Amino acid sequence: MERSSGSMFARSQVSMSTVNHSALATNKIGEYAELGAVTRDMVKTDEPEFLRVLEGRAKENEGKLKFVDISKAEKEVEVKELKTLSEAIEGVKEKFPGLIHMRVPVCNSAAPLEADFDIMCQTLVGTSINTPVIINDQVGLSRATTASVVACLFKDFQINASFEGLVETVPGVNLDLLKMDRYTMDPAKDPLFRGEFEVVKTLVSTLKDGAAAKNECDKVIDKNGTPKTGGTGIKQLRENIAESKLSYEIMDDAAQAFLKMKIMDNIHKYFYLIVFTAYIREAADLARESCTDEQKAALTLSGGRCAFLETN
Repeated sequence: MERSSGSMFARSQVSMSTVNHSALATNKIGEYAELGAVTRDMVKTDEPEFLRVLEGRAKENEGKLKFVDISKAEKEVEVKELKTLSEAIEGVKEKFPGLIHMRVPVCNSAAPLEADFDIMCQTLVGTSINTPVIINDQVGLSRATTASVVACLFKDFQINASFEGLVETVPGVNLDLLKMDRYTMDPAKDPLFRGEFEVVKTLVSTLKDGAAAKNECDKVIDKNGTPKTGGTGIKQLRENIAESKLSYEIMDDAAQAFLKMKIMDNIHKYFYLIVFTAYIREAADLARESCTDEQKAALTLSGGRCAFLETN
């Protein structure tokens, strides 16, 4: 079985004695990765240079390297072996030949770049519907959850594009239960927790089937969120915005400035995830209807819909 693994790191990394270390300024240890327009090509270029710098420092210090841990405590370790993250992954591929690794460096709060959405989709194109997707970032919060939402939306595209017509032929199936765009949140929730920001309401009213796209996006976000919204994760991408806004008033000026930027970035990300959902929904429709007349004759079911069964 194929396995597709993606990481969301945005920093040059090396492994020392199986422990990962990242290149960060000492005053940025433990802070969020708000790095701006960093691309995977930039990281791949920087990584070997980072390795050479560490090799030089170890040579000058009798085979030892100094580093700062997450608690900002200075430590020193004896270097037995140095590897870049890319080299470590190549070693893993020897054990799992079907593994595909794709690094996608994204910011912690803001939306992924358009190129990042493309990379994630291109990595998943051609995979089976049951291909496991392993997503990893440094902490496992915002960036990993964002990538998981994107991956789930792509999987939903695969299901809609390939199996919708087939499902409709199964007797006794309640199709309404399978409609992702019928999802409704608790109406008693505060509008901010439902994601009803002014810019989002404008987007929904402008996009074709905008309300359906938001509903589908919200369902996937909730399933990737915390247990209180029916999910199995540890980060709620939508409700986290509202929680930040509610705590804004009790912060000091410096904290408010940081929190305001974080709130704006997270709304930006939520906005883009809805847009991506609308794109995925349109792509599924196009995939179902783009077959030739000959394919339609061979694949059209009694209900009048096409179904494309996977062969791999």
